Amino acid sequence: MKPNTFRSLRSRNLRLYFAGQALSLLGTWMQKAAVSWVVYSLTHSKLLLGVSVFAALFPAAVFSLVGGGVADRYNRYRVLLTTQVLSMAQAALLALTVYLWPGNVWGIIGLSAVLGVIDGFDVPARQSLVHQLVADEQDVPNALALNSSLVNLSKLIGPAVAGFAIERIGATACFGLNALSFGAVIGSLLALRLPAYEVTPRKKNILGELREGLHYLRATPHLRFVVLMLALVSLLALPFTTLMPVYAKDLFHGTATTFGLLDGAIGAGAFVGALYLASRPPGTNLNRVLMRSMFVFGAGLVLFSHAPYFWLAQLFVALGAFGMMAQVTLSNTLLQTTARPDMRGRVISFFVLAYTAMVPLGSLLVGWASQHLGVQNAVLGQGLAALLLGGLHWRELHNQPVVPTALPLQATSTQGLELSSG
Repeated sequence: MKPNTFRSLRSRNLRLYFAGQALSLLGTWMQKAAVSWVVYSLTHSKLLLGVSVFAALFPAAVFSLVGGGVADRYNRYRVLLTTQVLSMAQAALLALTVYLWPGNVWGIIGLSAVLGVIDGFDVPARQSLVHQLVADEQDVPNALALNSSLVNLSKLIGPAVAGFAIERIGATACFGLNALSFGAVIGSLLALRLPAYEVTPRKKNILGELREGLHYLRATPHLRFVVLMLALVSLLALPFTTLMPVYAKDLFHGTATTFGLLDGAIGAGAFVGALYLASRPPGTNLNRVLMRSMFVFGAGLVLFSHAPYFWLAQLFVALGAFGMMAQVTLSNTLLQTTARPDMRGRVISFFVLAYTAMVPLGSLLVGWASQHLGVQNAVLGQGLAALLLGGLHWRELHNQPVVPTALPLQATSTQGLELSSG
């Protein structure tokens, strides 16, 4: 591994933040996997499986616009600390609900929606806080890639642990362990040493600032293109993960452990993809890497869709996840490092909107398509859609420079200022 892969960890605040996130994210992915498995096991409905994903993500999309304004307007550190405490309470309520009313599917979906509302404020604050945790601004892209590595290492381990835990001690334990894990990230946040927060006078209300952010996005073609491409891939390709319980239970005739291993393969591919991005040297043409990752993502899904053997399915879905992670992380990096600092929170909120609004809508779409076309054909269609989007990106890249490449962070910081959850 290249020596500069972990260069941003020279910053004490970032090391503390990552230490707290490591345990908390493990609990988060255990809970996500357990929710999907419990909903499908109780209902055997692919549509309700899509509804459960929709319930978790769509509220985050709706509230992320307000959350972005809050992140730019108020102390991001305080906002993040508040959302972590509320997330801990949500996990504890989920554990209590499943323990007392084990068949209450709509209670689980309702609490997932509550978490979605919290995430709408959490993600913009979390992502825009990264700049304050890194001592050298040139290390920001590396910090974002390492953060993605941490998220996906947790996604690799969390579902696998959840699969074993569900079979041996029940789903309630997964939710309870997630509630306890928030203690680690809250403790790490309290240990940070940040400059005193300076209140900036505001002449507009939050609604006016949101309009200002939208105007800025419209007037900045390279940012607009990145957000639009992310929205399309989030609608048409990323929701393939919704169908993993169906692959594990129905196509490969497995158990919760099988589901955990399949979901873990996605995490493994994404983890390697994030490490690959972290090892890229300064000056890399990130827009070209973004285009290539879309083709890798699409090819992996096409090969995975009709894979006849479980080990082969794991290999191909990991390949697709490699491209998926590179695509999402690079979109985030390009937005954060080229947006004006005073617009960073609002630009991130549009990033969150493009992802969290389109993925749940796509989950409903893929749930409907799998009912009518079959699960494997639905995933095949998602892979072909990703390849088509890669072609559109290739055409745009060769027609004009869509996103500034190899842009020094010092230059972006002089323009005036410029995302995962535990």
